[in-house]
Amino acid sequence: MKEVNKENIKKVVLAYSGGLDTSIIINWLKENYGCEVIAVVGNVGQDDELEGLEQKAIESGASKCYIEDLVDEFVEDFIFPTLQAGAKYEGKYLLGTAFARPLIGKRLVEIAHEENADAIIHGCTGKGNDQVRFETAVKAFDPYMPIIAPWRTWEIKSREEEIEYAKKHNIPLNMTEETSYSEDRNIWHISHEGLELEEPDTEPNWEKVMKLGVTPENAPDEPTYITLDFEKGIPVAVNGEKMKGADIVAALNKVGGENGIGIDDIIENRLVGMKVRGLYENAGGAILYRAHEWLESLTLDRDTMHYKEVIAVEFAQLVYNGLWFTPLREALSAFVEKTQERVTGTIKIKLYKGNIINAGMTSDYTLYNEEFATFGEDGVYDQTDSQGFVNLYALPIKVQAMMDAERENN
Repeated sequence: MKEVNKENIKKVVLAYSGGLDTSIIINWLKENYGCEVIAVVGNVGQDDELEGLEQKAIESGASKCYIEDLVDEFVEDFIFPTLQAGAKYEGKYLLGTAFARPLIGKRLVEIAHEENADAIIHGCTGKGNDQVRFETAVKAFDPYMPIIAPWRTWEIKSREEEIEYAKKHNIPLNMTEETSYSEDRNIWHISHEGLELEEPDTEPNWEKVMKLGVTPENAPDEPTYITLDFEKGIPVAVNGEKMKGADIVAALNKVGGENGIGIDDIIENRLVGMKVRGLYENAGGAILYRAHEWLESLTLDRDTMHYKEVIAVEFAQLVYNGLWFTPLREALSAFVEKTQERVTGTIKIKLYKGNIINAGMTSDYTLYNEEFATFGEDGVYDQTDSQGFVNLYALPIKVQAMMDAERENN
């Protein structure tokens, strides 16, 4: 990447969300670089957060604002491959922010090339993971593109100072430091950080924090039943109705949110070294992961299933750490895709006050054989065979004990 020289920066592309950071960056860039600023919004399912963004960007000083519809690509090329892998960072986080950033970074480069821009700008802080995710994606598609991160160079050191800067320069904000969390939203999830969530011993202010659903205690007193159909590890239908991926996620977010599903309060280890607390609403994701796990338990052989669990941990690390566009991630995805050839079937699910309960599953590729598994009489399993198996299986333990006993007696 060539060194950033202010004199060479005439036009830039800004990853724009309309939030606090990017709301003030446009003005800051024009003050400090005197450059043209083109705002780019990656629509990955923010819904009403997109309203008025183009006008706001222009009024804030941008010469142009792209709002790119990336929802279907996001779901089909990033979310579902990660779902197939069963990847969860540190066993819990469903990677909602992590796998959105590579896609947006890729599109930033494409637009920067179209516009002949001199640099790409992002508003990530020096403490977060997203700076890594954006910049690794940019480097994957243009290793020579200059990247400017104002948080690394400006005098501003806190959200409070950002808000003061906005007030001083008459930049409109729909928030204050006292009432607003730091949030990231897309079709897969919404994350919340800041305010009381920075204190691990403090319960979240649920009435203020929840956006996509209700808490379990406020969910209906009667369960909701749904069915999900999968083909090769990909969800294809809800309650028998075929849908595209984005519509499936949206439908499950709605019904899951109504039943208090998918609320995770997590202390996670950031790539940059610190622990942070985040609260995630991930209703549709929680349902899909659980259903997919159940279907795999029915259709995958033991060795493949167990080895895939190892792969899932590595896959999650790669995604979390911003390494989506790497040979290793692609190789792991090729392995995962092979494992999914028989992960096809239907899962019936009961949703009740935050719980996702298996209510039955079927598959043409089931490996469950009732005649082998039954506690009743069967004609296929000779139980006397187990004696030799146990003897051989336990032989290393037996030999260890025998030799230890001999040493003690000598």
